[in-house]
Amino acid sequence: MAAPLKVGLAGLGTVGASVVRLIAEQQQMLQQRCGRPIKIVAVTARSRGKKRGIDMSGMRWVEDPIKLATDPGIDAFVELVGGAGNPARAAVIAALKAGKSVVTANKALLAECGLDLAQLAERQKVALNFEAAVGGGIPIIKTLREGLAGNAVTRIYGILNGTCNYMLTRMERERLSFDECLKEAQRLGYAEADPSFDIEGHDTAQKLSILASLTFGIQVDPEAIYVEGITSITTADLEAADQLGYRIKLLGVAVKTDKGIEQRVHPTFVRKDAAIAQVMDVTNAVTIDAEGIPPITLVGPGAGGMATASAVVADVADVARGVRASPFGRPSGDLKVSKKAPMQRHEGGYYIRMLAVDKPGTAAAITKRLAQYKISMESIVQRHSSPAGGAERGKGPVPVILITYATTEDAVRKALAAVQRDKVISGRPQLIRIEKN
Repeated sequence: MAAPLKVGLAGLGTVGASVVRLIAEQQQMLQQRCGRPIKIVAVTARSRGKKRGIDMSGMRWVEDPIKLATDPGIDAFVELVGGAGNPARAAVIAALKAGKSVVTANKALLAECGLDLAQLAERQKVALNFEAAVGGGIPIIKTLREGLAGNAVTRIYGILNGTCNYMLTRMERERLSFDECLKEAQRLGYAEADPSFDIEGHDTAQKLSILASLTFGIQVDPEAIYVEGITSITTADLEAADQLGYRIKLLGVAVKTDKGIEQRVHPTFVRKDAAIAQVMDVTNAVTIDAEGIPPITLVGPGAGGMATASAVVADVADVARGVRASPFGRPSGDLKVSKKAPMQRHEGGYYIRMLAVDKPGTAAAITKRLAQYKISMESIVQRHSSPAGGAERGKGPVPVILITYATTEDAVRKALAAVQRDKVISGRPQLIRIEKN
């Protein structure tokens, strides 16, 4: 029998403890599948005395993650410390320089310096695996890097943040306001005390940057992504979406266009009959459009101890088997720079909600401006608020909802700016893009 793969594990939080537990529970199966045993021989974490409910007998405790990363007694280093800075960054670099294969769940680190780490791993001829960095238990990295190696992908998009999906689900089902739903998400532990990284779309952008690199052979760069969060979404938008046959999801989208790779994160109207529209609560999903096959949608838990641990252990198993794929699916030297695509060039349908002044000529003024910028309408819905809602006919603005056919963002923005200058609407119009499914 081949010698065991000796693993050093940094980070014993929820995911790290689950990794220890999973490897212990599945020792025999892993040995059969990998052709050799997998053993965690050394660990490190912030607190040595914390009770974690796992058996750590036979594992050495190393005080410093960097010392663990370069420990001559390990073959592979698993980094579950998190964060783009030190000690995670320094430990991963030290492990790669020492000729150790690395497994990480650290999306922030990969988004910050993924190219540099990939180049180092390739020079050292070791693995850099990161299945758990995107989508938790969804095997999306292996699908892109290996399963679809012979298919040209034209678009990849997904629900990549469980907090936002949970909030949009609750807001839709229970007609909760954004603020009410956020407080509930924080109480249940689905949202952080400072939720801005999630609700403003930056977490999704980091994950999308990794998927876009694997999909289109571009360098990981979150700064190349247009980012818009869910803070502007109201119950009125969710109700309108429902009545029009849509749901609102925060999507990360990377698509190949004639002008290059368009990368964007924003709230999106998706048709209810689309697979991704059925994904609710904290669940994640990714849809892949590739040449030669129908669209593929992978659905699963985007976070959680055992779900994320399953992805980590799968990566460790690949190291044990001797699999050494290029981290981003092709040599790092071949990865191209992708500039941020101006959203003005984006083409697609739009949902527009505005409060129109209830007086003669308003509809004609709005229609004139839309026609001026060659925007065709699929549907127009005008609603008169009931007196109980605080407005009567002729005594307040009237909600008007427009669904456009495919047009450009530039045309929509210019038309709405002209409508505002005409003073036939109150406040700023709401604008949400419609993703073709």
